Amino acid sequence: MPIWGDRLLAAGGAPVTVPRDPARDAARDELLDAEYHKHDPSVLKRITDWIYDHLAGALDSISGEGTDGTTGMVLFLIVAVLIGAALWWRLGAPRRTARTVQDVYGDGGPRSADQYRADAAGHAAAGRWSEAVREQMRALVRSLEERTLLDTRPGRTADEAAAEAGRTLPEHAAALAAAARTFDDIAYGERTADQAAYRLLHELDRTLERTRPVLAAAPAPAPTPGGAA
Repeated sequence: MPIWGDRLLAAGGAPVTVPRDPARDAARDELLDAEYHKHDPSVLKRITDWIYDHLAGALDSISGEGTDGTTGMVLFLIVAVLIGAALWWRLGAPRRTARTVQDVYGDGGPRSADQYRADAAGHAAAGRWSEAVREQMRALVRSLEERTLLDTRPGRTADEAAAEAGRTLPEHAAALAAAARTFDDIAYGERTADQAAYRLLHELDRTLERTRPVLAAAPAPAPTPGGAA
């Protein structure tokens, strides 16, 4: 049985020297990457030190006396799994880009609220719930624009529309915010839509059609200097 240590056998049988210190240093450099340390430096330092100590021990075991190559390799693989599990549990995917939230209408630009509602109903009838949710949210926002409760503004996101509409429809502000989050999670995130998500948006759209906006009170007239003559 070949011995795993500082020397490995290449495919042709020639010995290949694998220095341990550079491998250990490379692992430590990766773990000290600033991308990982943007979250919580104190906690990450403890994790990094713990992993480094165990990795160093495993690398020493691979080439140390009294430990055969198979045992050393098993120890190294265990530590490698622990490294991956610890980093994923603590950081998730550190280089993952943030979700991009776009114009609520997408690239096609706005259409009429009735057109969006018809498309949403068609998708719902076919069980395409993600498409139904997207079109129903667009119908809701477009309806508010058609009623001049929102100004028609290119580039507005669902969150922005919900926040602005919530000021003129305060009793539905929370429902509007929840609808926008649902739309974003389904349109740009990883959430799977279902019939319940579509029905909530559909019912909110119908409710808002029957709701009168709260108009801003007119400012009180300024007092006349000196009072009445």
